[in-house]
Amino acid sequence: MHRSTRVRHALPLTVLALFTVLDLAAGRGQQALSLTVISPLVAATTLGRRATAAYGVLAVLVSALLGIYDQQYTSEAAPTQFMRLFGVAVGSGVALFACTLRLRGEARLRQASAQAAASGAVVELAETLQRNLLGDPPRVDGLETAVRYLPATRHARVGGDWYDAFPVPDGTTMLVIGDVAGHDAPAAATMSETRGMLRAIAQSTVGSPAAVLAVLDTALANLRMRTLVTALVAAVDVRRTRDSAGVTLCWSNAGHPAPVLVCADGSTQLLERPADRLLGVSPDAARHDHTLVLQPGDTVLFYTDGLVEQPDVALDDGTAWLVGRLRRLGTESLDRLCDDLLAGMSGPIDDDVALLAVRVPPRAQAPQR
Repeated sequence: MHRSTRVRHALPLTVLALFTVLDLAAGRGQQALSLTVISPLVAATTLGRRATAAYGVLAVLVSALLGIYDQQYTSEAAPTQFMRLFGVAVGSGVALFACTLRLRGEARLRQASAQAAASGAVVELAETLQRNLLGDPPRVDGLETAVRYLPATRHARVGGDWYDAFPVPDGTTMLVIGDVAGHDAPAAATMSETRGMLRAIAQSTVGSPAAVLAVLDTALANLRMRTLVTALVAAVDVRRTRDSAGVTLCWSNAGHPAPVLVCADGSTQLLERPADRLLGVSPDAARHDHTLVLQPGDTVLFYTDGLVEQPDVALDDGTAWLVGRLRRLGTESLDRLCDDLLAGMSGPIDDDVALLAVRVPPRAQAPQR
């Protein structure tokens, strides 16, 4: 018998021996034999059903033998003795029932612990997969940048939100924020395909962000990728940071939430322009570019709808919350700004959130590399 098993058996045996000795020591005039029922009750807290039942039988047997010693089988005392034995038997049955409940509870706890461990491993794997699909945080020469990705808590911890930044042959840098419908592995796979196609198209398509989105929409239709995608593609010419004219930002919006501009003086502006159709609906839809000159110290936040679409909160209210919070946080470092935005979200996260923040460095500050 294993040592731990012997220790667990020692307690009910000790209880049974204690009350047996107590009954014998009390003499025939005092009966403590009914207390033997405590032995199976103690066994029920640490041992299995079979051992608990064995201690119940043993308690009844010891009580019956002690009844002989205590002369409890006379015509006058026998009815009371049989009631005592019945009580010990009932107590043993209660102990067996309690033991069964305990074992079932422990089994459920072990199962829940195993499921939690498995779920934790799946979540960790999903988050690692998502971050590998997104790649390393993009760095743009001449701009300060910060990115964040927060998976939805009620889904598979992977989804279709993404951010990106990369150079293109004409010397500008392309900034991208997008959202493929869905919060599962297929959405993440479609996101990866769409992200790769957009990168490739941007390398060969001469023209504006609107032209890039138009070719991407056509490619999605030709490949029969039946999915809906919102995206905002912006081109920024960081080579002009050396000039006093600032940096030109040109963007096109395919059904995506409008970015927010935080000026160097802390004022904010929602860059709300007429949005074109999202991708995957009508590949021949017209697309348009919008232009803005960013001054040193200006910040632009690109984000997906999970940041402003909260349960029981209207979209306009969520957008107003974001603009107001950026008005208070706009002068903070980009890392702190992004972290504070995510920390300010209330309730469960029902949708993925992707953030891409870019800032034109102040004139006195050297460009980040």
